[in-house]
Amino acid sequence: MQRDVSCRIALTVTEPADLVFAVAVSAGTSSDPESLTITLDGAPVEVRELADAHGTRLHRVRAGSGALVLEYAATVTGHGATAEATDTDLLTYTRPSRYAESDELAPTAHAEFAGIDDSAALLAAVSSWVGTHLSYVPGSSLPTDGATRTLLARQGVCRDYAHLVVALLRGLGIPARVVAVYAPGLDPMDFHAVAEAWVDGAWRVVDATTLAPRTTLVRIATGRDAADTAFLNVMSGRADLVSVEVGAVADVLPNDDLTQLVQIG
Repeated sequence: MQRDVSCRIALTVTEPADLVFAVAVSAGTSSDPESLTITLDGAPVEVRELADAHGTRLHRVRAGSGALVLEYAATVTGHGATAEATDTDLLTYTRPSRYAESDELAPTAHAEFAGIDDSAALLAAVSSWVGTHLSYVPGSSLPTDGATRTLLARQGVCRDYAHLVVALLRGLGIPARVVAVYAPGLDPMDFHAVAEAWVDGAWRVVDATTLAPRTTLVRIATGRDAADTAFLNVMSGRADLVSVEVGAVADVLPNDDLTQLVQIG
């Protein structure tokens, strides 16, 4: 399978800023060709690439005031290595985090999913429950909303669905995390967020929105929640987002069999 992914992010930097982008496909993903350029008022700026423990490739820029534009494109062929997990990972991804308050939602999780002992069946049940209890409403949530507020509001966007899935699974003792991805087939096109859960010795992808085939997803960033996987962090200074354009197409767009356990790889 071949997937072509791209993005263009435009910012207005009003105060000299330290910016960190997470838009490149993760390390271990076969991408050729691949290009990333960042300009400020049309002139190239120096970019430093960093990598975290899960293969997220971060691009850090220190920019003065002006119009900053990032452009990224890659062709991804086949599938890369599937993600592994250490004992520390499994512990980290079972704990509560900023946007996935599993300690608050554990009673709800145990009440709703009592009697389901098989991990794969539990994964399917949580995904279905979140998908049927939330309405996908663009613009309905704030960047600071976590899983608890999403459950109370009963609506949100992909990151809200992912946070609620992760929080419920962690509340049931299943390690779970958030993954930012390129998602061929997504409509409207944008960066997409899904969940991964450690089931039967592997990270299994869960997309309660069912908006894109899971087998086409391309990993960008992996972490506890949106705090670790945002496409942009302004570490200091000020930069206002002007526009975001995302592209993701695949030469084959398969149907998604929701009864199957799927890995991003």
